[in-house]
Amino acid sequence: MDRFQEVTAFAAVVEAGGFSAAARRTGDSQSAISKAVGALERRLGVQLLNRSTRSVTLTDQGRRYYERMRPLLDEMAQVDGELASSRAEVAGLVRVAASSTFGRLHVLPLLPRLLALHPKLELDLQLSDSVQDLLAEGVDLAIRVSPLQKPDAVVKKVSSTSLVCAGSRLYFERHGIPETPEELVHHNCLVFNNMSDWPFVGPQGKFSVAVHGNLSSNTVETILSAVKAGVGIGMFYRASLVDGLRQPDIMTVLDEFVGETRDVSLIWPNRKFIPARVRHVTEFFAAALAERF
Repeated sequence: MDRFQEVTAFAAVVEAGGFSAAARRTGDSQSAISKAVGALERRLGVQLLNRSTRSVTLTDQGRRYYERMRPLLDEMAQVDGELASSRAEVAGLVRVAASSTFGRLHVLPLLPRLLALHPKLELDLQLSDSVQDLLAEGVDLAIRVSPLQKPDAVVKKVSSTSLVCAGSRLYFERHGIPETPEELVHHNCLVFNNMSDWPFVGPQGKFSVAVHGNLSSNTVETILSAVKAGVGIGMFYRASLVDGLRQPDIMTVLDEFVGETRDVSLIWPNRKFIPARVRHVTEFFAAALAERF
């Protein structure tokens, strides 16, 4: 029996959790899967799987073998995919997620160029300020501006953007301009996504100020609209406030105390094999977004 067939059958059983599930996954018969795994065990002279009527589990030797063998199979799949993609057009569906305001300002303007480059590509763009479970929601690529800790994903920084504290001239005419971050406790500070500890930098280093106000929201658009209307002060990523900063009635304050930056990152599920169409889209946004900042 072909050794590659033996190994791929074994991997399918491990990852699917059983022989029948592996057969459905590969399209082979259950008996063919069982025969291939049995041949592998006889060739190696070890038992790789514990079999019972209810479950199939790895033996210690089976676990070690799987951990060494899986990266080799992934590498082979990637090589095959790269060769195939070099001969074929980029085509098919790619689901991209981005935060609402950043996506509207910086992702949407890039789409015509991307689709012109790859006419057979299909994009599903989801704009939301919530952080997705990429695998559960079927997202191939997410574009985010925020501190990220996602052990189940791959994160690639493409640029960075600074934080800014801003309000309308109307608000500051009514309530005065804060000269230090500590004075924010006397102002109506509008809170995005429960981030009520605003970060600053002073002579003694980094510190934060706990702020509060009469409006909070899980969308940047809501906070930005309220700031423009003179309701209060907001803390934004500069990339998300780019339109507002062009308006004469919006001004930034405490600039000398706002020193932190946030990464603009591309995030994709931690999978060994990435489809060629997703890799092409990822490479496009990595280059195009870097040009904008």
